[in-house]
Amino acid sequence: MADAATTTSDPWFQTLFADRIGGAGYGKGTEIYKFEKIKRAKRAALAAHPDLKLLDFGIGENDDMAAPVVREAMKKEIDKLDNRGYADNGIQNFKEAVVEFMKRQFGVDLDAASEVVHAIGSKPAYAMLPAVFINPGDVTLMTVPGYPVAGTHTRYYGGEVHKLPLLEQNGFLPDLDGIPAEIRKRAKLLVINYPNSPTGAVATKDFYKRVIEFAHKNQVVIVQDAAHILLTFNGEPLSFLQIDGAKEVGVEVHSMSKGFNMIGWRLGWVCGHPKIVQAFADVKDNSDSGQFMAIQHAAALALRTPGIPVQIREKYRRRLQKLVAALNKVGFQAKMPGGSYFLYAKTPVAAGERTFANAEEASQFLITEQSVCCVPWDDAGAYLRFSATYLAKDEAEEDALMAATVERLGKLKLKF
Repeated sequence: MADAATTTSDPWFQTLFADRIGGAGYGKGTEIYKFEKIKRAKRAALAAHPDLKLLDFGIGENDDMAAPVVREAMKKEIDKLDNRGYADNGIQNFKEAVVEFMKRQFGVDLDAASEVVHAIGSKPAYAMLPAVFINPGDVTLMTVPGYPVAGTHTRYYGGEVHKLPLLEQNGFLPDLDGIPAEIRKRAKLLVINYPNSPTGAVATKDFYKRVIEFAHKNQVVIVQDAAHILLTFNGEPLSFLQIDGAKEVGVEVHSMSKGFNMIGWRLGWVCGHPKIVQAFADVKDNSDSGQFMAIQHAAALALRTPGIPVQIREKYRRRLQKLVAALNKVGFQAKMPGGSYFLYAKTPVAAGERTFANAEEASQFLITEQSVCCVPWDDAGAYLRFSATYLAKDEAEEDALMAATVERLGKLKLKF
């Protein structure tokens, strides 16, 4: 007799799916992932308004290719016999380039052999790190809004996620003092992300000092997501590992994507406390066999070319400044972010007579009816995220897009 959760059209293994992905109910839910909703809304907008240009600020990936010198290096490395094999936990050239980069950029000293391990992009690193620490009943502390992968995998291992809201009145920094004692007692990981995606907030040295004190007091390991670190506009980029004692309590995860235009190359690294790095490497060794060595060699060249991230940062600084000005002309109270290529602004409550209960409703209206794409966040207040990674070949196209944005949104009589 079939289980109540199955139907005659279900495959025989429907009841075998793991509980972590929904068990026997896998594939039957109606909840749609945030970015899938946006993709569907964009398709609907293109179908309903084929003559209306889609103004796409929802993209979350660099719009340009890696630097020519990096692509040329890749072309040479791909033909070398020595690069054909498994890279396992990383090649020496990439590790040494990471050490040189961290020293030059941040003044951080690392040992290439014991304190650096590459990852096939930072996303797999956040997926694997919970495997290092989380047992059933353990807690991962995570800021919201934010990147959910470490939390997803915490739950996969039977752990729990305790969310720390990022509120504007707190500078989009988490309230560590407000975490209940019972949660702190079971917490093993604190995942933070600065410059923050999507709020654009940057961390301060004082905040990082408080994080280190919190880690010691509560015996919690810190994982700092530094994916946007080179896109810092408010002062010089600040690494968690620059703060005295940081290496004693955790690791920092870096990416070649945002700061080097290498989003599809899938390469990053974990660095910090050698015991944590080793444990991550052990888990990784049972998960993958390393990124293609030619990619690692090309990335090593990128890390040794300081001008690449500077040029990328200044491009997105320029674009964000234009976007702030454009949105403010139509009623937003947008501010230049301290870092990242995202602009996080409070959601309008109405457009003319049309009202919005939350950011989700406002975003769907803007996409489906106005062909203006942005990402909603309702985790800690109603906000819309606009990305400066839209496609534009030069400043003239950037300016034309901003003018179109002002014209289209200006007609809506947005209320805040």
